[in-house]
Order: sequence, then structure tokens, then C-alpha cells
Amino acid sequence: MDFLAKGSFVKRLRVLMNRQEVVPERLAGATAVVVDVFLATTTLLTILENGARQVFPVASLEEAEEVRKRLDASNILRGGEQDAARIEGYDHGPFPDEYPPEAVAEKDVIFVTTNGTRAIADAAPAERVLLGCLRNAPAVATHLEASGTESIYLICAGSGGRFTVEDFLGAATILSDIDTEGWHLNDGAWMALDFMRRYQEREGEALRQCRAGRWFFEHDRVDAFEFVGDVGASDLVPEVVGGRLRHADEPESSPPFKVTDAE
Repeated sequence: MDFLAKGSFVKRLRVLMNRQEVVPERLAGATAVVVDVFLATTTLLTILENGARQVFPVASLEEAEEVRKRLDASNILRGGEQDAARIEGYDHGPFPDEYPPEAVAEKDVIFVTTNGTRAIADAAPAERVLLGCLRNAPAVATHLEASGTESIYLICAGSGGRFTVEDFLGAATILSDIDTEGWHLNDGAWMALDFMRRYQEREGEALRQCRAGRWFFEHDRVDAFEFVGDVGASDLVPEVVGGRLRHADEPESSPPFKVTDAE
């Protein structure tokens, strides 16, 4: 319940614990930051950073196919996962190390996952949609403060409608670098700040203790875990514009990509 007086003006900052908490009509005019640390937003950041020509995060296999039909078949890479399994016929899975510069440079990459890219689609009604993870958390915070936005949603993708520590940690890490004085915080944001009082500069410890973090050690993927958990390793802030990723600090240079233009 909002106890603020009717007509009062206040800056609002909200943390949503999973994508199912998104209420589309409430996103109008807001900047949404989607966080899926393991692995969608981390991998999408890496793909863009490593020189892909175009990057399309899509919500479903059906949408991926529609996008594929509109691109040069000789220049496409498809990647991601569904229900934690690699997608049959796709070039790559969901891990960042599958997208080095030599694989993605000047390629069009279509990427779909069970939770993360669906959360990106859920956030589409917002005025702006950014992607955040631990690797670019400080850069996202800096960008938000510089943008002058007065309504921020940090949206944790979650997993199958459930809360996940890693996404909450990603959102909390972004929030901890924002000066929240003068902002109205929801309960999720308040909890995130409290969480960071314990784990600031100990993010790796929190990440390793969570269920998904343990998986990386149990399956000998420590290298991927360390990559994902490298807080502040990237200065890039991806923004979703017209269904494609671009650098948030760069002007839009081409018209939106519309799946619905099919004949």
C-alpha cells in the first residue's frame, strides 16, 4: 500500500524479486533493469561486448524463429537454453565463454532462455530497458544516476517464478552504488540494501552459497563462476531498443526491429 499523499511527487526505486511481480502498466515512464546473473544478462552483456553486430534477446523459440527468418542466414548464431538444457540445433548454449570475439564478431546473435529473456520481454512496457549483472553493476548504477530517471525497477528474473539469491545479489549490488537519499524504496529495495550491509565486497561468498552457485562447483565450471562473479569487470550497459541490444550511452542508429512485419 502506498501511504504517500495523493498528488505528491517522489522518486521511486523498486526491487522485484522475480519477473512474475512485474505489473506492465506500472512500468510506464520507468527505467527497468533486468537482472539474470546465471546467466542470461551476463551472457548477453558478453556477446555485445565481444563485438556482435546485432543481438536479439527473444522470449521464446517461436520468436527466435521469426527473427531468424528476417536475417541473413549465413551470418546468424543462435544460442541459449530451455529448461536448463541446450537447445537442439542451436549453435551455442547459455554460457558466456561460448561467445568469444572470434565467434561473435560481426554476427547476428539470437539468444533465448527460460527466465532471463522472458523477463526482458516482461519489462518491455518500461520507457527504457537495461540489462544488469554483477560484471556491470557499478556501470549500471552510474548510468541510472546520470540519466535523471525518477522511477527505477530492478527486476530479478528468478527461476520458474521462484526467488533466487544470485539475481537478488545482482540487483542489490547495483542498488548499493546508487545514492538513495530522497528516493522512496519498496520493501524489496530496503531488503537489498540490508543484504549488502552484510555482503558488500563479499559478493563471491554469497554467490557461492546459493543453489545455482553451488552447481558451478559441482560441475567443474569454476572458471564460469568466477567470470560471472567479477563485480565491475565491464563498463558496458546494454539497452534493449526495438528488440535489439545497443550500448546505452550511444544514440539509436537504426529503426526498431519488428518481428510482426512478417508477410
